This record gives sequence, structure tokens and C-alpha cells, in this order.
Amino acid sequence: MTMGKRTQATVLEVRLLREGIIESRHIVQAAVCDDRGRVLSVAGNAETATFVRSALKPFQALAVTTTGTLERYDLSDRDLAIITSSHKGKIEQVRQVFNILWRADVDPTALQCPISEGKRSPLEYNCSGKHAGMLAVCQQRHWPLNNYLDRKHPIQQLILGKVADLLRMPAEEFISAHDDCGAPTYLMQLGQMASLYALLAASSNLDMERIVRAMTHHPALVAGDGEFDTELMRLAPGEVVSKAGAEGVQCIGRLGEGMGLAIKVVDGAKRAKYAVAIHLLQQMGWISPSAAETLAEKFMTFGKYKRLEVVGELSLL
Repeated sequence: MTMGKRTQATVLEVRLLREGIIESRHIVQAAVCDDRGRVLSVAGNAETATFVRSALKPFQALAVTTTGTLERYDLSDRDLAIITSSHKGKIEQVRQVFNILWRADVDPTALQCPISEGKRSPLEYNCSGKHAGMLAVCQQRHWPLNNYLDRKHPIQQLILGKVADLLRMPAEEFISAHDDCGAPTYLMQLGQMASLYALLAASSNLDMERIVRAMTHHPALVAGDGEFDTELMRLAPGEVVSKAGAEGVQCIGRLGEGMGLAIKVVDGAKRAKYAVAIHLLQQMGWISPSAAETLAEKFMTFGKYKRLEVVGELSLL
């Protein structure tokens, strides 16, 4: 990632207004990069580091698209979409995860993601598609299935290598920790996350282009009806690719232009990242005013008395 002379600017603030009176505030940082790793604009500090969490999933999916696993098991774009997903455990989504395992001849008991409260199977866990993709690659490569979440397992080293190559960094420099699902996640600067999504959106790599196509053609599998990623990609078809991460992380790529946006809410609030995403997407012209209005009605208005507003803008570098 290439830094400009100034890599920080005033942060964004999200306010919860109750009948127009401020009740709560969230501080938010954001960065926009191009596919050459250059920081184009920022709010806060582009070098702020946080765990990328589930926003990493499209890049973890590269293990599937670059190893012949899709072809070996005749997996479809729907399968690839669920591999990138943070789904809600709906029947359609669970069946898609099961399809990956069935085609790869992997028993669902091999899944090592947790069972969510109130659910009956790890198939219903929001990261099960990612895990099924990892297991399919392991099966195709004849790698062990029982320890596929270990940092030193070949599947995790393959994923780390892909991300390191994209960011032009040595793999050993990445700091990792276990995500809630048990798989490794990585500490990254906001600028690095934005650069990854710029590369994802640039249409210059066939493997990533297929991942984008799967996500944008099957947005209901990526999150679910009523969820931000799904609704954004439906309202802006062919314009953006979007993936949320936990603890206030949101990443979006501008298709065809090789630009990426990464957002981090300091206190991890989900509602604040969606408000900022809508605000910045409209500011940058990545979505239409009507799409922004529709999203704002759903994600920034809470009944008759409460709404969110965003104060601040991105600063150009």
C-alpha cells in the first residue's frame, strides 16, 4: 500500500437522534484506495489496524477458485456465493452449504465451526459456507480434514499466501488471531482492506472476477433478505460488491473502477457502519440517490422517533 503525504484526517461521527436530540455518538474511520494500493481519501487514519473478520471471505474463497476445486466438484456460482457469505442459516443457504460438502464427498460432521444458539447443526452457522469451501479444497488436494483450521495447515497457508501476494507483503509479517468461527483472521490497516477490495473490483483477475460475479448475481446467499450487503448489491447491480465484517468493519468495491472502501466503527457498532457506508457511497457517487434513500430508510431510521445522521466527509489526499 502506498501512502500519500497525509494519511489521516478528521474522523466521521454517527449520531443517534431521538426526535432530533443527540442520544448517542459513534466515531468512525474510513479509507478509499485504488487497485495500485494508493490511498485516495480518508476519514481518520488509513493506517488504523483492526481485524478484517468476515470481510476476508472473498479472498479466502480464492483457495477454491485457484486450485481447480470448482471444476473438480462441478461447483456453481451459487456455491461460490455461499462460500463468501455470512448467512442467516435459512433453508436455501444451508442447502447450498450442504451441496458443496455433498459434491466433495465430505461428511457435514467435518465442519468445525460452532453451532449457533437455537440452531441444530454447524451447517446453520453463518460461516459454514467458508468452512465448506476450505474442506472441499482439502479433499481435492488430499490434505487432512481434521485440523483444517490450524494456522499451519496447508489450506490456511494457501489463503495467507494469496492475501500476502495481493498486498505485496511477506506472509510472515501478518498478525493473525482466531475468528469466532475458529478460522484465522488477520490484523490489517484500513488502507490494506480498501486495497484488497479495489483489487477485487478491478476485473483484472479472472479468479476474483468470478467471485465478484457470484456475489453480485446471488446477493441473497451472501447475507440474506433484509441484510445490508444483500440489499446494497440488489439496489446497485453491477456497481458495487459488498461484504461486512464483525465489530464495525464494512468493505465495498467499486466495480470496473478498481476502487475500494474500508470502514471501521471504533466501538464496533453495526448500525454506525451501515450509516457511514450509505453516506460515503452517496458522496462518492457509487450509488444513485434513490438507492441511497431506500437504504437510509431501512438502515438509518428506527421507528417514529429515532434516526441516524452522519457528520463529516472523506478528505482527499
